[in-house]
Amino acid sequence: MRSRGAAAALLLLAFLPFTVSSAARKFSVDYKTNSFLKDGESFRYISGSIHYSRIPRVYWKDRLLKMYMAGLNAIQTYVPWNFHEAIPGHYNFSGDRDLQHFLKLCHDLGLLVILRPGPYICGEWDMGGLPSWLLKKKDIILRSSDSYYITAVDKWMGKLLPIIKPYLYQNGGPIITVQVENEYGSYFACDFDYLRHLIKLYRSYLGDEVVLFTTDGAGVGYLKCGSIQGVYATVDFGPGGNVTAAFEAQRHAEPRGPLVNSEFYTGWLDHWGEPHSVTSTAVVVKSLNEMLEIGANVNMYMFIGGTNFAYWNGANTPYAPQPTSYDYDAPLTEAGDLTEKYFAIRDVIKKYRKIPEGVVPPSTPKFAYGQVTMKKLRTVTESLDILSFSGPVKSTYPLTFIDLNQSFGFMLYQTMLPVDCSKPTPLSSPLNGVHDRAYVAVDGVVAGILERDKAISINITGKAGSRLDILVENMGRVNYGKEINDFKGLVYNLTLGANILANWTMYSLSIDEAVKGGLLWDRGSLRTPKTTSVNTAPTHLSPPAFYAGSFSIPDDIPDLPQDTYIQFPDWRKGQVWINGFNLGRYWPSRGPQITLFVPAHLLSTKAPNNITVLELEASPCSSGPCVVEFTNTPVINATTRYTMPFFRGSLTQQGFF
Repeated sequence: MRSRGAAAALLLLAFLPFTVSSAARKFSVDYKTNSFLKDGESFRYISGSIHYSRIPRVYWKDRLLKMYMAGLNAIQTYVPWNFHEAIPGHYNFSGDRDLQHFLKLCHDLGLLVILRPGPYICGEWDMGGLPSWLLKKKDIILRSSDSYYITAVDKWMGKLLPIIKPYLYQNGGPIITVQVENEYGSYFACDFDYLRHLIKLYRSYLGDEVVLFTTDGAGVGYLKCGSIQGVYATVDFGPGGNVTAAFEAQRHAEPRGPLVNSEFYTGWLDHWGEPHSVTSTAVVVKSLNEMLEIGANVNMYMFIGGTNFAYWNGANTPYAPQPTSYDYDAPLTEAGDLTEKYFAIRDVIKKYRKIPEGVVPPSTPKFAYGQVTMKKLRTVTESLDILSFSGPVKSTYPLTFIDLNQSFGFMLYQTMLPVDCSKPTPLSSPLNGVHDRAYVAVDGVVAGILERDKAISINITGKAGSRLDILVENMGRVNYGKEINDFKGLVYNLTLGANILANWTMYSLSIDEAVKGGLLWDRGSLRTPKTTSVNTAPTHLSPPAFYAGSFSIPDDIPDLPQDTYIQFPDWRKGQVWINGFNLGRYWPSRGPQITLFVPAHLLSTKAPNNITVLELEASPCSSGPCVVEFTNTPVINATTRYTMPFFRGSLTQQGFF
């Protein structure tokens, strides 16, 4: 008969993530052989980036298995701080945020993990993964030794790093290396005390055995502030350039040790209003082969991009937000589908390591559910009693999102016109203080749109005392560069002619909560729009309004529901929810993305599937068919009015694009 102590010990073992003895497990840098050492043997990783925060949990295993079957022996992932601590002190590691489950899946599939826990991650993610509530201290210097910032980092890492520790390789888990910060050499602060503090913090929680590393652009100038003694320095660069020259930059910081490209770009990021980025498969595999031929370690960024659901996309400067799709022209598409690039990369990897035997999991089937008729519920201003849980806040001058404890979405600003504007009078944001897009109406009649960096003045008319409504949309915080302190809302005063507008009433809008709770459907009687046989896109603007529709999926058809894509024929710009889940932003009038990916797990065969749309500019419902459409084919590369593309300095200076 076992003692109570022995029984308790067995019970404890049952809950440990890994029960295999880890006594012999060791991962280190071998400076003598210019290699990593894994359990005493030379080791080289061929890895791919996957962001668990951009892929529904139900698809983690499918995507990871496809990566494994491509010949990868490791994956790389970020941990976005704001994804787990949206409210200070409230941590969420459940559901799609279950980091431990993701790490265990990697381990079970035989994939090692290169972990990038930040605290800053970039990644085209809102504010580079930093939580917006840090901006409560308006003069905070992010990514520095600023005491307020450091205190928050210490508290967050005090929660995160103990979660990570059991999953380190030496503890029986999959994590072989952990990155300190991210591309710090591209940031203006160049604060070595900050980096030293992070190193000490990581070591105190993770121990001295774990391999810590930094990543910077392949230029000596970036490594000057990005690398630091005691942490292994790696570089990142894309295809098409001189691989030897790029690694020479790493050799300035690390004369000996393994060559590592921590971000080898298989594609590139998109912005609204630019063509979808496409990188030649031939160019990618040529550079990949050159790196593997000289024994380098490579992480392909991205191997699968995924989706910026809800409001998680970031932005670059001059202000250019990224779309909902983060497809990245990666080897696996946004929906996890296999591509020509996937198999071409697999063929290159075959030359350098044994590919797992077996069948590669197929692309998931897609289904076109067809058109769904939408009906108007009510406008945003008609819904304030439903949407503004906290009620109106009055202030002489406008307050920001953070002032009203709001991170994402929309805020409504109201005031009265102080003077008669019988003739068109400029309503202006002279300091470019609309962050990021404002929908303007006078007494309920739309007057126009103000947009950060693009439209800082419009003409309006109205009588003194007329109500001025300004619905401000947060389009995503800057994720890269010195402007990541990105406040949202009306961040500076507006002027009407020569007058500074004052005496504001502001409403923080809890739209996601209202949609999820069915409040809009309950309170708004559906209005069937008047339609004509003319099917043309509206040329005028209408007040931001909610629309709703539903469709049923027969439960007697095998294998349904399946993944699908939703598109918005003749709609302009807005946000869409399916069964209460915020799918993301649509903006077909600007492009390049036309369809939004709808994972099958959001859909039901047991009840009608509810669609809620917030159209911000103009729906087609007054002039033609008022429908959204589900299709089985994605469109993320529609022709757009071309604007100057964004390049990071580390890439353009090295000649990789």
